[in-house]
Amino acid sequence: MEIRRFVDTDWHGGGEPADEHRSEPGDGHGDRGGHGVWDVWHEVVAAGESYDNDPASTEQDARSHWLLPPPFEIWVAVEDGDVLGTYKVGPNKGRLGDHVANASFMVSSRARGRGLGRALGEHCLDRARELGFTAMQFNAVVSTNTVAVRLWRSLGFIIVGTIPDGFRSTKHGLVDFHIMYRQL
Repeated sequence: MEIRRFVDTDWHGGGEPADEHRSEPGDGHGDRGGHGVWDVWHEVVAAGESYDNDPASTEQDARSHWLLPPPFEIWVAVEDGDVLGTYKVGPNKGRLGDHVANASFMVSSRARGRGLGRALGEHCLDRARELGFTAMQFNAVVSTNTVAVRLWRSLGFIIVGTIPDGFRSTKHGLVDFHIMYRQL
């Protein structure tokens, strides 16, 4: 598996340029030869368990949310032309708070349990250091996403605050958001 910078063809996977008219993930995988970031994003957001985006978000919504301009960077984990995971990293706040990084991660169910979340997390922490950030903060880790909470704690993050009932889980109802932080 390779972790590398996102390129436009990673949006739909398989090395083909993005088709702006295609709105449903998974269409034509046999023709394209792989899944893209859009497939991963749609799967994770549609589940309604870890991101506060509308589970019925459109592809354009996803692009606007995930493909942020510099100074943000988007990275992908690719295996055999298949995007299995992705992360974005950039400043958490504006100019006077831009020394603290923020990042978001998504892993396809096709790759869960293979250590990809940890690999992406470690890669992101290294990249944030290379970019000159002094710390990293996650603003909204859903408390019922116990795999993520456990992973971030194992990578040195602590919970610095909790927003009670800050997230409407499609499965659990109202649950807490954690704010997690670590120095780099």
